[in-house]
Amino acid sequence: MDIQYLLWLQNFRNSIHDAWTPFMEWVSMFAVTFLIMIPVFYYWTVNKRKGLYVLVSYFFCMVFTPLTKLTACIYRPWIRDARVLPAGDAITSATGYSFPSGHTSTAGPLAGGMAVVLWEDKKTRWLSVIGVAFVFLTGFSRNYLGVHTPQDVFVGITISVLSLILTAKLFAYLDIHPEMEDKLLIGGFIFICISLIYISVKPYPMELNGNGDLIVDPQKMMNDGFGDLGKMMGFIIARFVEKRWIRFKPTGLNGKGIALGLVGLVGLWLLKTYLNPVIVGALGSHWGKLLFSVIYTFYYIALFPLILKLCTGGERS
Repeated sequence: MDIQYLLWLQNFRNSIHDAWTPFMEWVSMFAVTFLIMIPVFYYWTVNKRKGLYVLVSYFFCMVFTPLTKLTACIYRPWIRDARVLPAGDAITSATGYSFPSGHTSTAGPLAGGMAVVLWEDKKTRWLSVIGVAFVFLTGFSRNYLGVHTPQDVFVGITISVLSLILTAKLFAYLDIHPEMEDKLLIGGFIFICISLIYISVKPYPMELNGNGDLIVDPQKMMNDGFGDLGKMMGFIIARFVEKRWIRFKPTGLNGKGIALGLVGLVGLWLLKTYLNPVIVGALGSHWGKLLFSVIYTFYYIALFPLILKLCTGGERS
């Protein structure tokens, strides 16, 4: 049934000569490349706690998704059925195993999380509707491009919803027991280390094709797992540093605050564009992606907030 649905979409794509393909590719690209900038900017300039809520939900997804992918080890649709032909360049961005959809579980906490926090103000509820629509559009784009099954997308959305709920409950608990945060951060760091060991030593499918080559190389499938787990590791380190020594106050949506926030986002883009390939090239895809994710996350959780504080003279919050 899932393959038949992808084939139906494939026939539709062909019937309209891939007219919608560039847009669907853009949706997928935006979800995993630029969407993170929205809650980061919100965290820096508007509301620290609410921005942190969205980002922590995202980090939970970045733990649950790769662990699920690398445990289930489900092949991509075109490997399972040669009739499935992914559209455009989508196959190059479809890294890792298929189940669940990483693009969906990225858009889910980021766009969905922003929808949750913006819904509290009647003036911004229309943005919440757009956020939720973008989550579903991202999931559909992965089906439309032929790189994920409906099951992959459904579980990606489920992980997103569970992460948003878990984060809300965690924040409520820490409101009552703030002294527990350091212990939870330490426990989280230990869990990430155990997870890295797990994905490194667990057995993977080693099926061969007719030429005697691996159908799927497990080492390549693990690359994203190291990068995603590195995001949570980076957050744990950065949150500890920011909470203890920086304690910045959001700038507010004034001229100076917006300008500084935009400068910070440019820095975020420069890190991803130029530093990432250097580190991965030096350390390899596993540890290079892990280290870059730690640096990248530390930048927007702690380092740039320190710069904001120095530039604005903001009080500790």
